[in-house]
Amino acid sequence: MGETDENCLFCKIASGEVPSDRVAESPLAVAFRDVNPQAPMHVLVVPKRHEPDIGSLAAADPESAIALLELAQRVAESENDGSYRLVFNTGPDALQTVFHCHAHVVGGRRLTWPPG
Repeated sequence: MGETDENCLFCKIASGEVPSDRVAESPLAVAFRDVNPQAPMHVLVVPKRHEPDIGSLAAADPESAIALLELAQRVAESENDGSYRLVFNTGPDALQTVFHCHAHVVGGRRLTWPPG
């Protein structure tokens, strides 16, 4: 992959080309509210580098993977009490719909398992 993909929605959000409800940013990652929240706190954290999933990101750019995790923790602590679920959907069978690595930071209520 490359630094960005001109056809990728999350690349466009990360660059500011597409507006979002941004809650935090670091030099390598951006956090914004999910448009279809599944809990009171549901924030997506995406790397600015385009990679399809967390495994690909970790292999291609470990620094960006670490930055994504650090920003996810920062968001969870500022938006909630620090109790949260961090979810990476990888591949279509795991219900990944945007193939740009992203973490779902979910919380704000007692979460159940399985999710729902």
